[in-house]
Amino acid sequence: MALSIFFTLTLSLLSHVNAKEVVIAENGYTFTTVFDGHKPHIFPYIVLQRPSSSDLILLDSVNSTFYTAQLPISQEIVFTRLSGDGSVGYSDGDVALARFAKPRSFAFDFRGNVYVADKSNRAIRKISAKGVTTIAGGGFPEKSSIKDGPALNASFSNDFDLTFIPGLCALLVSDHMHQLIRQINLKEEDCTLGSRSGLGAVMAWTLGLGLSCLLGLVIGFAVRPYITSNTERPQSLPLQRDMEALPNQSGEASSDALLRRQKRNC
Repeated sequence: MALSIFFTLTLSLLSHVNAKEVVIAENGYTFTTVFDGHKPHIFPYIVLQRPSSSDLILLDSVNSTFYTAQLPISQEIVFTRLSGDGSVGYSDGDVALARFAKPRSFAFDFRGNVYVADKSNRAIRKISAKGVTTIAGGGFPEKSSIKDGPALNASFSNDFDLTFIPGLCALLVSDHMHQLIRQINLKEEDCTLGSRSGLGAVMAWTLGLGLSCLLGLVIGFAVRPYITSNTERPQSLPLQRDMEALPNQSGEASSDALLRRQKRNC
């Protein structure tokens, strides 16, 4: 009996030792509070930077509201309301008047449009310069269909997140309750950097620069043998030869000049 208790305690101790967590602290990092939401009654849930912009977008999931601010971040940073009025609802249209219901996450495309995982509305909403629209789900909260097809006919659980995948020009939706990852293909115009004309101008400029560099290299290799052959044997300049023949300060010609004269006389 005593031996059995001894083995039980030993195994318990070994299990405790093996399960011990290992923490490796790394120095060199600092922690600073740059925004306190108590006074403005803002509850930060997610903060992301809009691509190719100095805008910060903050999601207050508690109040179903989006805020924006400008970089750089400091303790004087001020977030202003972008969309949502602080109440729970479902309303598209004007950005300032739109309503959301406990958004969970959001993502950006290359144009800076905001795609919102509107949790309680079970919809994916889009915030753009034209206003707020619904691109998937919504309007049919009683439906539980998970069939593929037009995005507006889709349905989600009330527990999902989304992310933008540039290589696919699509949003990937992680539907936690249904244990699914679903893909929503976006419009091509939302996955391009700038306008097509601007992109074409940049490509033309880059191509012209490359051809100019290539032409310069070809010309350089072509004229190199002539330059080398003419510069292998350095010759004295005419002015230097004339100066050697002149007398020095004492009125005498240089020794080299005298020797050359003597050779000619011989």
